[in-house]
Amino acid sequence: MKKNITLSADEIIIKKARQRARKQNTTLNAEFRRWLERYSSENSSADNYSLIMEHLDYVKAGQHFTREELNER
Repeated sequence: MKKNITLSADEIIIKKARQRARKQNTTLNAEFRRWLERYSSENSSADNYSLIMEHLDYVKAGQHFTREELNER
C-alpha cells in the first residue's frame, strides 16, 4: 500500500527538478520513490565501505615500493 507524505522545498528547486524529470521522461514523484528506496536499503554506501575496510584489514598503508617492485608481474 502506498502512503502519501508531504515535503517542502524551495520553489525554484522543485521547478528545476520537475524539468529534469520531464527531460528524462519520468516524474518527480517517481524519482523520489527511487531515491527513497535506495536511501532506505540496508546496504548503504557507508555499510559497504565498512565491510570492504574490514576485509582489507591486513593491508598496511604507507609502504613504499621500488619501480621494479611496482612493475613486477
